[in-house]
Amino acid sequence: MKFAIIADIHANLEAFQVVLEDIKQQKCTHFACLGDVVGYNANPKECLDIVRNMNIPVVKGNHDEYCSTDQPLDGFNPAAAEAVNWTRKQLTSEDRQWLRDLKYARMVTNFTIVHATLDGPQRWGYVFDKLAAAASFTYQNTAVCFFGHTHVPVAFIRDNMVRGGTYSKFKTEAGKKYFVNVGAVGQPRDNNPKAAYVVYDVDEGTIELRRLEYDIATAQRKILDAGLPPRLAERLAFGR
Repeated sequence: MKFAIIADIHANLEAFQVVLEDIKQQKCTHFACLGDVVGYNANPKECLDIVRNMNIPVVKGNHDEYCSTDQPLDGFNPAAAEAVNWTRKQLTSEDRQWLRDLKYARMVTNFTIVHATLDGPQRWGYVFDKLAAAASFTYQNTAVCFFGHTHVPVAFIRDNMVRGGTYSKFKTEAGKKYFVNVGAVGQPRDNNPKAAYVVYDVDEGTIELRRLEYDIATAQRKILDAGLPPRLAERLAFGR
């Protein structure tokens, strides 16, 4: 059983299509999505339609939450807020209800998925370091949990202590817990502009980070044509 674990698509259709094609080539049999299907980029409706039609396990991201409600955008930076307001107008009432109904965390076979943290998934905290990862490990009841939100792929391991770092592919070991960020499909922020996702081979116990080039120029043009903030287009080329 091979899972494709995707996160932070963020309405980037060009990146999402390339990832989906690679998933086929990797012969993945199952999927899980860690949220933030929408927000920032110019194809929220198209990306959401694809995810909904896939009928896969999905958890709610903060942009999914804000784009599906009319609540005020206190604390959002101006570019993100502008993108949320624009995205709200692109989605149908049915789309918004589907996003509202998503859970913050859930189990999939023998692992857990969450967008942000396990200790307070609805608070949208960021896990960049071992201290933040340790808080989630306290609430982790499976050996492996995949998360997103930071757009930075990193793996934390807990045995006698919590360790963390970048990864490309590794094998899980019995008796240890893993809290793994799978990177972002649609807006990487680790100074690498390539789309990211993870292949989790449940039978082999391996976790592999995949990085893929996609048509950034087209994604950028769509953002500008939609009247969204130019910074959202510019950042794609730099992966930050």
